[in-house]
Amino acid sequence: MLRDSFGRVATDLRVSLTDKCNLRCTYCMPPEGLDWLPNPQLLTAEEIVRLVTIGVERLGVTEVRYTGGEPLLRRELVDIVARTTALEPKPQVSLTTNGIGLARLAESLAGAGLDRVNVSLDTLDADTFKRLAHRDRHADVIAGLAAAAAAGLAPVKVNTVLMRGVNDQEAGPLLRWCLDQGYELRFIEQMPLDAQHGWSREDMVTADEILGLLSDSFDLAPDDQEDRGSAPAERFLVDGGPARVGVIGSVTRPFCGACDRVRLTADGQVRNCLFATEESDLKTAMRAGASDDELAERWVAAVARKRAGHGIDDPSFLQPARPMSAIGG
Repeated sequence: MLRDSFGRVATDLRVSLTDKCNLRCTYCMPPEGLDWLPNPQLLTAEEIVRLVTIGVERLGVTEVRYTGGEPLLRRELVDIVARTTALEPKPQVSLTTNGIGLARLAESLAGAGLDRVNVSLDTLDADTFKRLAHRDRHADVIAGLAAAAAAGLAPVKVNTVLMRGVNDQEAGPLLRWCLDQGYELRFIEQMPLDAQHGWSREDMVTADEILGLLSDSFDLAPDDQEDRGSAPAERFLVDGGPARVGVIGSVTRPFCGACDRVRLTADGQVRNCLFATEESDLKTAMRAGASDDELAERWVAAVARKRAGHGIDDPSFLQPARPMSAIGG
């Protein structure tokens, strides 16, 4: 198993399929974008499936989440999903996406065995979306959400990052809209993973503030936390339930002690934490002829070095050199 020195076992694998994205969200990258990885540095579809297979068949991975960048930009996505869901034992397979292109691919992904999707949506207002993402694609995201629901990729989850003075006034309306549409909303504290390294704690809307904003319009009651396990979101019943809303307080309410995640970047590096400053290279060894056993051993060693927590509150904390778009969520 992928066990670290603190006894945590990684069973949830997040795989970045590309560092490219068709949005330029201000909390992730600058308007002009970034220098993308050259294609030869990216894992091929065959290499992705091989590593995922090792994770599932040899190392106890039970959940696989495909991320980016924007994973819908990966041409072989449907095939990769189909080959993943054909593994034994079959892992739960999900996708985190900005939703652009999902209207076109939702049925194919469902047919390939994808279980569900998480779609990023920070605003209900098209003009605000354009200011945040530097692209006029709000309608495409809304259409993608509807297509995912129609294809049965449930529960359809919506991920929202609130930014002070930008969209924080939309907390209540976003929740009401998601309840009306049958989507499950999760608010996520803004994390220090932007390419510009401009994150500041003062600008971040905290979990406590999010709950305060929601409580102005809704009655929130903590869900049964015994069922939370390693889930990052604290869930709350809305107006007595059964509808729920989640809040992921990665910064102010860290859940590192129960973390069961490990990440594989688009260029084949194992990261045992979003905020890790070290990576372990599987791609070079694989392309040099390493066996599955040897790759598994490298992976086990990488996870064993996982730290107790992300250390954002520590004065020595250093923001990772890679931004979120190059790590995978």
